[in-house]
Amino acid sequence: MFPQEAPLISGVDSKTYPLGEHSEHFQGRPTMALVALSHTPVEHQIYRAMLLALAENTKPAALLTARRLMTITGIRSLSTIRRGLEGLLSKFSIDRERKTNESGTREAGAGYRVYPPEEVIARRREQGFAGTERGELNHSFERAITRVVEHRSLSRREAQVALCCVEGLTNAQIGSRLQVTEQTVKFHLRHIFIKFGVRRRAELISRLLM
Repeated sequence: MFPQEAPLISGVDSKTYPLGEHSEHFQGRPTMALVALSHTPVEHQIYRAMLLALAENTKPAALLTARRLMTITGIRSLSTIRRGLEGLLSKFSIDRERKTNESGTREAGAGYRVYPPEEVIARRREQGFAGTERGELNHSFERAITRVVEHRSLSRREAQVALCCVEGLTNAQIGSRLQVTEQTVKFHLRHIFIKFGVRRRAELISRLLM
């Protein structure tokens, strides 16, 4: 039904971190790591495919359709693509726009424009998005991001909680930011402490900033 084209990225392996990708993808790229942490695996698969397509396209204003994304991601479910796109829209990682043809006439259906990680974080801060992107990207916070990315046994949510701890947030504040209960935050912290071999928050923060 669609032209056969090699997917730009491989499928997501949920057993690895972050989001099915190897940590070397994020070395020296803390902004990409922060954006990746905010995405679900499918959202990030779509997001990376859009970034790669943008890099390969000579037209700076090129838009991608949902059906085009089915081809370049290898995701064969249009509903899955659409759910992923809605998630990316809600997280300010992409925008929806009407496509226009060469004569300037608007075509039926929508196209999607992707933003690089630095712009995504800036857009989220402008909109007050509740995520780990609020932390200032100074040298110390970048080091903490690197430590989190290198610790491959952490789940996406555990990584988010760990970085919130580095920012100095209380359990209640972390819960409010991540929209989970305080008990859920405590649950994740217990697992984080075990995985880092620490007993308290201060030790965890020290381990992430060392």
